[in-house]
Amino acid sequence: MIALDHIIVAAPTLEAGAASLEPRLGTRLHPGGQHIGWGTHNRLLQLGGGTYLELIAPDPTQPAPAAPKPFGLDTPEMQARLAERPRLIHFVLRTDELDTLLPGLLYDPGRISAMTRGELKWRITLPESGRPLAGGLLPTLVQWDVDETPGMRLPQQGVSLQRLEIRLPAEWASAMPPLEDPRVKVLRDGGNGAPALRAVLSTPAGECVLES
Repeated sequence: MIALDHIIVAAPTLEAGAASLEPRLGTRLHPGGQHIGWGTHNRLLQLGGGTYLELIAPDPTQPAPAAPKPFGLDTPEMQARLAERPRLIHFVLRTDELDTLLPGLLYDPGRISAMTRGELKWRITLPESGRPLAGGLLPTLVQWDVDETPGMRLPQQGVSLQRLEIRLPAEWASAMPPLEDPRVKVLRDGGNGAPALRAVLSTPAGECVLES
């Protein structure tokens, strides 16, 4: 089974990201933790259906990692984009058969890295460049080695994902892993629109739209 695990919003700092997002979401983000060795940390929010939002930012308390930070967070291009506003930059799909799934993919999501934080254990694909393929429009894949994923553990806070739109150039769309989720819309633009991510959330403060 392949399912939508989480969407990723990036900001220059967690504080700046929370200050921008929380009024629009009508609730506070849940404390997350550090990604030791990767130079990042996060805050989280339950979105229903086993899905959650991850706000990620560089962690100033960690030394510079040996490898590039995930999602291009240490590149001048991404830093300039995030200086304007927090951005929806990526999404992650969950599978119980990561090793079996990878050889059949039509793109290379990167090598599998094992990670832990507290009771959480997971394996995730990470490209060596730190940059997801197709500008973040082709997914990272994760396998959680726990009974309950973060999307199941996080408290309900009245926010739900209504729709995730993935606008892909036609040549990339065929590489999208099969995903049966009525909330996820893959738009094959055929060159008629800019590649983009867009998430529509229902929140206590009304509809919230997050964009790349």
